[in-house]
Amino acid sequence: MVSTAFPVGLLAAPTLVGRVMRDLSDNTFTGIHHLSAFDWAMLVPYFSVLAVLSLYGLHRYDIIRTYFKYRHKAINQPPVRFETLPRVTIQLPIFNERYVVERLIDEVTKIEYPKHLLQIQVLDDSTDDTHPFAEALVSQYHALGFPVEYHHRTDRIGYKAGALQAGLKHATGEVVAIFDADFVPPSDFLTRTVHFFADPKVGVVQTRWSYLNKDYNFLTEVEAILLDGHFILEHGARSRSGLFFNFNGTAGILRRAMIDDAGGWQHDTLTEDSDLSYRAQLKGWRFVYLPGLECPSELPVEMHGFQVQQQRWAKGLTQCAKKLLPSIFRAELPWRVKLEAFLHLTPNVAYPLMVVVSALMLPVMIVRFYMGWLQLVVLDLPLIIASFWSISAFYVIAQRELHPGNWKRSVLMLPMLMAVGVGLTVINTRAFFEAIFGVETSFVRTPKYAIDGARPMKLENKKYRARSGWLPYIEVAFGTYFLGMVAFAIDSANYLSLPFLLLFVGGYYWAGFATLYQEHQGRMRWHRAREMAMNAR
Repeated sequence: MVSTAFPVGLLAAPTLVGRVMRDLSDNTFTGIHHLSAFDWAMLVPYFSVLAVLSLYGLHRYDIIRTYFKYRHKAINQPPVRFETLPRVTIQLPIFNERYVVERLIDEVTKIEYPKHLLQIQVLDDSTDDTHPFAEALVSQYHALGFPVEYHHRTDRIGYKAGALQAGLKHATGEVVAIFDADFVPPSDFLTRTVHFFADPKVGVVQTRWSYLNKDYNFLTEVEAILLDGHFILEHGARSRSGLFFNFNGTAGILRRAMIDDAGGWQHDTLTEDSDLSYRAQLKGWRFVYLPGLECPSELPVEMHGFQVQQQRWAKGLTQCAKKLLPSIFRAELPWRVKLEAFLHLTPNVAYPLMVVVSALMLPVMIVRFYMGWLQLVVLDLPLIIASFWSISAFYVIAQRELHPGNWKRSVLMLPMLMAVGVGLTVINTRAFFEAIFGVETSFVRTPKYAIDGARPMKLENKKYRARSGWLPYIEVAFGTYFLGMVAFAIDSANYLSLPFLLLFVGGYYWAGFATLYQEHQGRMRWHRAREMAMNAR
């Protein structure tokens, strides 16, 4: 038997295309339907929110423009070098890092620098078995002649910022390098960074993050693309054009005098690194960015772990905006520096605005059904170019700059990247309003499991997962709401809305169902372990 599916499809295609074109150009209600007060109440806030989102989209285009304009000013080598090397303190803040602490200490002890000028501080706030394990490790390395010290706190006052500030009381270094627990610093880290401090105006040298487990799954691949956009384009543009940019809390080195001059580590925000960065630059300290020096790190491999990390960053950056923007606006700075600081510190307002867009999208689609789709496309198109297309351009260009011969896959990853962004909407909206209204929450760590690209993670015995609570159910509900809008869009011939609606469906469902599945698997493993323990008695 010969299949007829292919020729039937060919015959059906022109009919389908013709129907779509007729639906898009259908003006049945033109001249009959007039906008009511309700229609305006939906359209005005909808397009107003899109206009605000477009401003941040245009800012992404400006970052791209600035990056290429000052591309030639990339820094790779210090202009002068020390004749006598300074003392260096390396701080390793950890909290319940049982799976990665051994790798961290082992790699840090391989850093090339004269031992008599080096001090390594393990700043441990752990409340689990990481504490005795890390203490024993430090004792072993100390016995081997490494200049490593162990400091344990039991109160966790100030969380990471508090640990760093407490460590400074015992620090002997003129400069301080900081590495989070999931980082693997290269052995030549200090020899390539410390000489920049021969310039007395330099306060910070930040290096670029790379990723041990980028290819672990689709989520880690998307995370790498997101972070590359920050480290390639944002840091590149800001650092080379004289704009303020931030120390990223790890994989960097700071002048001790700068920390003290800026007021020390403060813990009234969850992003103590950005807070200190802006206070220091307001004092006149210069920051240096080295994109050519990579410091490998571990990306979160589970959706909720990634969401928790992003929630902390979103809340902390918004707290910094509340705290610092008045001082920035009052300072004698060029308007370009002030504007960039504002846009850098406030982008998380986009998340509650996306919730507003989500709520208004269905009634706006109904209004469009009566007005005729093409009558509003003149408003839609520039806003879409400014907001959504800027995201695509931003991350694809970053990948092309970083991987000139292997960037085309990033184009294929764009739908997943945007879906992951949608999946952050609910949790980051909560984080934004907690910051605005001063709701205090504890520092929630991001779980790390010592994963690299060569070894798959076995989750059976892993801990440190944060509970998601109500979050995934809200996300599934949002996804279902948008699925209903997909059906309405098809029925009302709003075909051009379908790609965006499907991104929302996919993003919310991915975030919600992935978290629920991972937590279900965790409960099943816990029950199996409990049954085995009971049977062994």
